[in-house]
Amino acid sequence: MSFRTGIGTSDADSITLMGRDLASELMGQVTLTQLTFLMIQGRMPSPEETRLFDAVLVSLADHGLTPTVLAARLTYTGAPESIQGAVAAGLLGAGSVFLGVVEDTARFLDEIGDDVEAGVTAALASGRRIPGLGHPVHKVQDPRTPRIYAIAEEAGLTGSYLVRLSKVAEVHRKETGRELPINGAGVAGAALADLGFPIPLLRGFALLARTAGLLGHLAEEMQHPLGMPLYREVDERAKYDPPTGE
Repeated sequence: MSFRTGIGTSDADSITLMGRDLASELMGQVTLTQLTFLMIQGRMPSPEETRLFDAVLVSLADHGLTPTVLAARLTYTGAPESIQGAVAAGLLGAGSVFLGVVEDTARFLDEIGDDVEAGVTAALASGRRIPGLGHPVHKVQDPRTPRIYAIAEEAGLTGSYLVRLSKVAEVHRKETGRELPINGAGVAGAALADLGFPIPLLRGFALLARTAGLLGHLAEEMQHPLGMPLYREVDERAKYDPPTGE
C-alpha cells in the first residue's frame, strides 16, 4: 500500500516543503503568509496577493475580550501547564457568531451567485440571517471593512465575492430599511474567496490569525491574570436558584 503527500517530507539531512528545501529556499526567504499561500495554492503569491492575504489575517487576529479569548484565559487559569489546551479552547468557539462568519459569508455569496437581489430576498423571506452583515460593537461601520476593500482595489484583486457582498448590503438595506454594516469577518471571507482559496478552508484562516491573538492574551494572562478574578467575581455574584419541581 502506498501513501502519498505533496506537502512535505524529511530525511536525515533535510526537510522539503512544497518541493523546496526548507532551510535554504524558504527560511529567511518567505513570510508565514507567503508560505501559507504556497502550501494551499501550490504556488507563491504575487506581491499584491500577499498584501491582501496578510491584511485579512491581521484583521482577524484579535477583537478584545471576546468569548473565545475568555475561554482561552479561563482554561489557562485552570490548567496553566497546558498552553495548548488554552489555545484550543479559544479556537473551539469559532462558529456562527464569532469567526465562523468568515466561511459562512463566502458560502452564502457562493450560493446566491450573481442574482444577489433574489438571493437576499429569499433569505429574508425564510427568516434566515444574512452572514457578513451587522456587528455588536461596530453599529455604523466596521473599520476593517473599508480598509480591506481599499487594499483589494489597490492590488487589483476586487473580485466577484467582494462585489457581491457590497451588493448584498445594498439589497438588504433596500428590502428591510435597516442599514447594517458589512462586518470584518464577512469582508475577510469575501476577500479570501476572491484570492482563490477553497470555501471549506476559510474558517481555518480565521483560526490561524486568531491563534496569534490568543497567544497575546495568554502572554498577558501570565503577567496580569484576569481569569481568577473573573471566576471569583462571577462566583460571588451568581445566585443559587434550585429547581422547584418535584
